[in-house]
Amino acid sequence: MLERMFELTDKIALVTGGNGGIGLGIARGIGQAGATVIIVGRNAEKSAVALRDLQSLGVRAESLACDVTSEAEVQRLFADVQARHGRLDILVNNAGSTVRKPPQDFTLDEWNAVMDVNMTSAFLCSRAAYPLMRKAGAGKIINIGSILSIFGAPYAPAYCASKGGIVQFTKSLATAWAKDKIQANAVLPGWIDTELTVGARAQVPGLYERVLARTPAGRWGTPGDLAGVAVFLSSAASDFVTGTAIPVDGGYAVS
Repeated sequence: MLERMFELTDKIALVTGGNGGIGLGIARGIGQAGATVIIVGRNAEKSAVALRDLQSLGVRAESLACDVTSEAEVQRLFADVQARHGRLDILVNNAGSTVRKPPQDFTLDEWNAVMDVNMTSAFLCSRAAYPLMRKAGAGKIINIGSILSIFGAPYAPAYCASKGGIVQFTKSLATAWAKDKIQANAVLPGWIDTELTVGARAQVPGLYERVLARTPAGRWGTPGDLAGVAVFLSSAASDFVTGTAIPVDGGYAVS
C-alpha cells in the first residue's frame, strides 16, 4: 500500500531544462518511479545524450525542443503534449540561468533574460499545463527555486529575485488551483554540483570551501539528491501538500 502511494505508472511528466543538471536528476527519479518523462530543452545535442541516459535506465522518455521564454513556443509545446498523450499529470518548472554581477553592473537586458528563463517560463508553462491537468482531474506542479530564495547573494541579484518570486508564484498556484485538485510546491536546492555551480565556483573565489564548511551533511549535493523529493511531490503521497517550499540542501539553511 505504501509503495503504491509513490508509484507514477501511467503518469505523463514534463521537465523543463530536463536535459542536464537538476532537471535530469529529477527526470531520472520520476521516470524510474514509472512516469513517462518528456524532457524539454533548447540544446538538441544535449537533449539527445540525456534521452539515451534515461532510456538506458529503462525510463519511457521523450525529448521536445522549446524556448520556454516564448509564449508561442510554449503553446506549441503543450499542444504537442496534448496530441501525443492527451493529458499531463506532472509539470516540473526547472529551466534556469544566471548572470553573476553586482547589481550596479547589471544591464536591463541581463536582468530581463534571467527573469524570463527563471520565472516567466514557469508562468507560461503552468498556464499552458492547467487545462490539461484540469481535464485529467488532478495535477502536480513542482517549481524549482533555490536556497537563494532565502539568502541573498551580492553577485546574483536577478537570480535571487527570480527564485524568491518562484516561491510566491507557487503559493498563488496552490491557492488558485486547489479546487481543481492540482498541488503546486517549490523545491529549494542548496549547493548542487552542476554546470551552473561549476561556473559559480570559477567566478567566486572560496565558494566551494565556504559551502562545504557550512553544510552539516559535509558535502555538496548531486542532481540525484533531488529525485526523492520530486517523486514525493509528483505522487499521491503528497495529495494534501501544497504551497510549500522544501529546501534540499544538506542542512545549509539551518546551520
